[in-house]
Amino acid sequence: MAENVLPTGAAADNTEMVLEDTQLLPLLPSAHFGEEADSSSTGSDSYWSRSESRIWTVMLLLGTCQLYCTRVTLPICASTMAVKFGWDKKQTGIVLGSFFWGYCFTQVVGGYVSDRIGGERVILLSTAAWGCITTLTPVVTHICTTPIVCLTLLRFLMGLMQGVYFPSLVSIFSQKVRESERAFTASTVGTGSHIGTLMIGWVGSLLLEWYDWQSVFFFSGLLTLIWAFQTWNRFFRGKGPLLSLESAGAYVSPSKHAQVPWKQLFKKAPVWAVILSHLCVSGSFFTLSSWLPTFFKDTFPESKGWVFNVVPWLFAIPSSIFGGWLSDHLIGLGFETAFVRKIMQCIAMGASGVFIFSLSSAANYRWAVVFVSAAMGLQTFHNSGASVNVQDLTPSCAGSLFGVMNTAGALLGVFLVYLSGCLIDVTGSWASVFNLVVLANAFGLLMFLVFGDAKRVDIDTSEEVTQWDLNKQSNLKPGLPSL
Repeated sequence: MAENVLPTGAAADNTEMVLEDTQLLPLLPSAHFGEEADSSSTGSDSYWSRSESRIWTVMLLLGTCQLYCTRVTLPICASTMAVKFGWDKKQTGIVLGSFFWGYCFTQVVGGYVSDRIGGERVILLSTAAWGCITTLTPVVTHICTTPIVCLTLLRFLMGLMQGVYFPSLVSIFSQKVRESERAFTASTVGTGSHIGTLMIGWVGSLLLEWYDWQSVFFFSGLLTLIWAFQTWNRFFRGKGPLLSLESAGAYVSPSKHAQVPWKQLFKKAPVWAVILSHLCVSGSFFTLSSWLPTFFKDTFPESKGWVFNVVPWLFAIPSSIFGGWLSDHLIGLGFETAFVRKIMQCIAMGASGVFIFSLSSAANYRWAVVFVSAAMGLQTFHNSGASVNVQDLTPSCAGSLFGVMNTAGALLGVFLVYLSGCLIDVTGSWASVFNLVVLANAFGLLMFLVFGDAKRVDIDTSEEVTQWDLNKQSNLKPGLPSL
């Protein structure tokens, strides 16, 4: 391996000025296990500047909002479409469930490709694709002789396209956002899911009342295409193709040093800790979001759907942003990153679990709404805990690992939703469901507290590390005498 020397003289002065504003990535994706990074890619892989970070945060927040607008469009229109096309509950469930299977298939692939060619490009291409799918859904349904087949296929394709989104976000944040700002950035962007759900719930309901179900698809689909065009126009126009044959070949046939070191990662206890923690939080979220509407209808028949379907999400938005700010603020004060991640996870899984456990004994409807709002709001602190911890552990392949985590979480969610239904049938008590969720949270939290860490595990520390790599990892200013 050729020795890297530090810049000296005028070059050192210029480099020092640059590094004061822009920190370099700890290691490039191609620099696994002590391999030397290609100096030609150093500039393109630097952290975002303050202004770039603000612009991208806003754009990705809006992108996440559009993600959930299009995702929730069909569930909002499902009852109306079922009446029009004569579907029963089983057929409606098939159409809605087809999204999940496509969503699971592309999680790992989306993260891996994002780690190789950049998550921004993957998100833009996939967003344009699912925007077209959503916009064309009414047209395809109209010309198709068997609408249920076409809608099931379109829903499956929608899942395939949206499955790459969150792993791509994680890949972007791990490569472009400083560690001291990752929690706030991730939490802020994550609030787009709540905003998008609320927006399409409100606007979609009005469009259904004033026009028909097709208008809801046109609204969310065209809005997504506008976002995709504006993102391309702002960041990629005039900069060549989004995906070239050269870059495609790089991840289809990667070199041995560009491959994700799965065997090495799965030997590390912190990796399993973050996987199990994320898995339990995701399973709990799937279970609560699936069964809470039924819980309110069964337990409090007088309850208003717009209240328990809206208020918890309104509370979750500021809670998520505050959790991100608090996490980064504590790190800025000098607290260890691992300690801060664990504190956030205690709030997300421990404190929220207290309110979930209290649901079954809620004295009245108002207290039940308060408990649900508190539980869902506090659970968003996960965005500042284990969810961002994967970027601490594996910044060079965070998207790939998060894809594994999200796939496992979705699968566990489906299982817990089914198991909860069985428990309700057998016991006739909602307490059994809420206790199941609390136990899942307690197990995931225990694993994270005992085995969680924030030190990098995607590099082989036994390999020789050059002085330039050390500078990049610790963000030291060059100009010191080279070894």
